[in-house]
Amino acid sequence: MADSDGFRNPALAVDAIALREGAGVVEVLLIRRGHPPYKGRLAFPGGFVDIGENPEIAVLRELFEETGVLGTDPELFAVRGDPRRDPRKHIVSIFYLVSVKPDSVPEAGDDASDAKWIDIATLKAEDVAGDHITVIDELRE
Repeated sequence: MADSDGFRNPALAVDAIALREGAGVVEVLLIRRGHPPYKGRLAFPGGFVDIGENPEIAVLRELFEETGVLGTDPELFAVRGDPRRDPRKHIVSIFYLVSVKPDSVPEAGDDASDAKWIDIATLKAEDVAGDHITVIDELRE
């Protein structure tokens, strides 16, 4: 199905990467997906960019909706756009590093069933949604 301009386009999504360091450990803020696809798997807080919305605003909105954590200063980290990366449709996602207060206490909201800080070194591919492990691997480097 074509959009009103006659073109079919991929959907645009954003994902927030919030990190904190302490006691020799780097933690990343992740949500547990509450709905398919990848229900029950860990993922960066994120979602779709609304029509008329700047992606840098969208990533802060999605972070807050899914975790209750306020973020600032989004900085481009990665883009993923493989047409097969999501079983629903072709979705291009922009991953932003986002600053948050390190003492932020996440609370699951929106379509997240959980939200928490996790030691980035302990994450395995089978625990993580879709291609998010590729971004985690880049963060570990």
